[in-house]
Amino acid sequence: MFQLLSFITLAQTVSAPVVPPTLPPPPSRPKAPPSQEVIPPQERLKPQETLQVQEIFQPQELRALPGQLDTVPVFNSNSPEVVQTEGILLSTFPPDGMRDPSAHLNFPFKGRFDVFSHHIARARNSSQTRTLFQGIILYNPSDQLIKVDVLQGATYLTRPDALFVDLPSYVEDPLGKVYAGPGSRAMNDVLRGRKHGSIPSSLIIPPGGSQMLMNLPIPVGNLTPSSNGRSSLFRLVSSGTVYVASLAMFAPLNPDGTERIPTLDEWKALLVSSSLAGPRDIPPTPMQKDYAQVIYGRVAGVAVGSEWRANVTDNPKVDYLTIPKRGQAFSYGLSTLYRGTFGTGQIQSAKLLARYPDTAYQAHGNYGIQYSLTLPLYNKTRQRETVAIALQTPLKEDRAKGGLLFFQPPENRIFFRGPVRLRYTDDQGVAQTRYIHVIMQRGQAGEPLVVLNMPPGDRRSVQIDFLYPPDSTPPQVLTVKTLETAVTAGK
Repeated sequence: MFQLLSFITLAQTVSAPVVPPTLPPPPSRPKAPPSQEVIPPQERLKPQETLQVQEIFQPQELRALPGQLDTVPVFNSNSPEVVQTEGILLSTFPPDGMRDPSAHLNFPFKGRFDVFSHHIARARNSSQTRTLFQGIILYNPSDQLIKVDVLQGATYLTRPDALFVDLPSYVEDPLGKVYAGPGSRAMNDVLRGRKHGSIPSSLIIPPGGSQMLMNLPIPVGNLTPSSNGRSSLFRLVSSGTVYVASLAMFAPLNPDGTERIPTLDEWKALLVSSSLAGPRDIPPTPMQKDYAQVIYGRVAGVAVGSEWRANVTDNPKVDYLTIPKRGQAFSYGLSTLYRGTFGTGQIQSAKLLARYPDTAYQAHGNYGIQYSLTLPLYNKTRQRETVAIALQTPLKEDRAKGGLLFFQPPENRIFFRGPVRLRYTDDQGVAQTRYIHVIMQRGQAGEPLVVLNMPPGDRRSVQIDFLYPPDSTPPQVLTVKTLETAVTAGK
């Protein structure tokens, strides 16, 4: 791999305290003691020496990403993120007959749809250690039997399934064994077309009946303070109309005081008799007004769009992407959002068809959405060129600045953690499929994911796929750069 400086041309130095990048971990996967609170690395305060930080301005062209989201509806349950009172996380059921009609969005699903969920249970003291269960229930309102097939699906806890371990920025992962956090691991499974063993292949829902897609705990343990999270993503196909609800319930108790799993009838009773779970997240700032500080809010609603598919070419009339001139680069925004478009004006955040008034106006972050990008590279020159493609996390900007701003060293706050799949033909003419687990810190210019040596007139297609992972912070960019000097080695 080429080093960071291959993507940097101009530096402006300023003094500021900054945390140096995390060193690579020891060979074995570290384990956190069960008594420790599980906190993502970007939220930890680590005493470190004060270093000199450089602001690195990279002049280059910023482009809007071709393509668009598809029209697959997504049940998106992410608010409240931290759940401490039981109740309704998200319900698309009809409001008729419900104790709190405002908690039900009355949105039916049919055919292809996704269910995404990300929630955390937290205990500050011993009185809060009762296990929180999350249930996802599907209801058939018709007089016909309905079958719901699970195409892919994964659900993981932070502890013990997927701890937030320290990893290098790039780790080759051919077997799908590398992950950091439940969102990272769940996206890895779905990207590879897997279905977690505990998830049913299909649900048969009788007329007027209900079935549980998920009925699983988010245990915090008996030692405090502690927390635990669960990230889930399901790709589904329904033969008829269904309604969906995501619910939170503390474990019912047996006569001897031990905890047990909630029953379907208990979940149905909670759905009818409860209001929204809490505590509620901070409401978003209105998008129509120009506030100095933007609060995007957490998502709880029905978004539209499961995949962003694009053939990235010079323009819609040609079938190739001309590589940059030697020493130059261009970038495409990824998961761009309101007030964070890098001057392209393109907001990729999925629109919401239904939402609660105190939650996000758009599905900012596009958690669980797949980006499927094809770059048909073309070397029009009469000389061999070396082209590098990188995922980068520049500082968020909404106005055109003629380039991107990075930190060296990057800030010790992780803004992206998850798998990326690359498919291309290497310099020896061999078709390659590679999975790379990527961790990006705020302001990190990164290293190339792939480097290609392209002879004059060479055409080479590179396919890049990833699911935008929970616990990440948008936006990022995908950068294509032609290096200053050609090389004879590299992937």
